[in-house]
Amino acid sequence: MSALDGIEGVLFDCYNTLIDIRTDERGIETYRTLSSWLAYHGVSIDPETLKNEYWRLCRQHIEKAGEQFAEIKIEKVFRDICYQYKIWDIDEKKLGRRAARTFRAASIRKKQAFPESLRLLDHLRDMPKGIVSNAQRVFSEQELRHLGLYDHFDTVVFSSDYGYKKPDARLFWKALGPMGLKPEKVLFIGDSYENDILAPQRIGMRSMFIHEAWNIPNGGGY
Repeated sequence: MSALDGIEGVLFDCYNTLIDIRTDERGIETYRTLSSWLAYHGVSIDPETLKNEYWRLCRQHIEKAGEQFAEIKIEKVFRDICYQYKIWDIDEKKLGRRAARTFRAASIRKKQAFPESLRLLDHLRDMPKGIVSNAQRVFSEQELRHLGLYDHFDTVVFSSDYGYKKPDARLFWKALGPMGLKPEKVLFIGDSYENDILAPQRIGMRSMFIHEAWNIPNGGGY
């Protein structure tokens, strides 16, 4: 059986599926870089305090979300930090977005598109495609664009836009709606057993791991 038999559209996870990435959001060096950047934008906070505040506020925002699989917008976390530690008048909303992107840039250790995934996308170029990712639009859209991936897709769904994340079934429906396809006609491809294999199967989609999907251009199936 071919992996694409009866399939009319394909949905992908993003990170560790399309993008090979490694980040360090725990190391103090990430917060040293961001602390130094913030100092030039009217916010005075030392790296250790910045790290502690970031994780404390992330937990606080998640608790307030009231969802089983809660998602937050990290630009709002940084907005709160900027407001609390400002030393002159700032636009904390705008600066929060810029701080979120600077934080991401400071934390990146590796970021590149998987060559095998690019080959797969080329193979699927005439089929409707989308992304459903537990990701932050504030920087994930830019990463997809920077790596030349964004324009391959008809719809892109980021969990940060909705306040909940995979394995919540609602996130998959956010992509299926614009594609106009029934779940049984869609294949989901990803790297997480819970989020990308089991969760889409629960609503009727087929699913497979990305390292298996890389064989599709060679006629690979199940």
